[in-house]
Amino acid sequence: MQNIGHIVRVKNKSHVDIVAKLAREIWEQHFTPIIGAAQVEYMLEKFQSSRAISSQLDEGWEYYISIRENDYVGYIALVPGISDGKIQLSKFYVNKPDRGSGAGSQLLHFTEETSRERGFKTVWLTVNRFNTNAIEWYLRRGFLVTDEVKKDIGGGFYMDDFIMEKKMW
Repeated sequence: MQNIGHIVRVKNKSHVDIVAKLAREIWEQHFTPIIGAAQVEYMLEKFQSSRAISSQLDEGWEYYISIRENDYVGYIALVPGISDGKIQLSKFYVNKPDRGSGAGSQLLHFTEETSRERGFKTVWLTVNRFNTNAIEWYLRRGFLVTDEVKKDIGGGFYMDDFIMEKKMW
């Protein structure tokens, strides 16, 4: 296995800009075939731009970047639940050249450990129902499909997702 590097919490504008740039690279490459270029551009601006990420941080979201040998290989965003004992893994992306390197497993392990340390009983996420590789990856790591949701996100676009959960204890 390659050196999978380390994970740092996003705390400043420079880190926010790195995440937004990484999001653009990953989304344009990975999601364009699934949801189309117009929806990718819309979602990047609405949810993954520097402005959107900064706003999410102000609302209590936590972003983390995976770094290996001075390269930014992926990122996650965690959204702690208020009282339901669950934490949302809202963003979980690894750059294509780094898939299979252990970076995704490291980010998931970090998420699970963080969840346990804080007393969350469940990690949950949404995943596009046509993102079959990601769904299979989550299933192999103990997540289960618990529901589905189709959400109007504006601009004539919808998120058509499965909700997946993994019990921590």
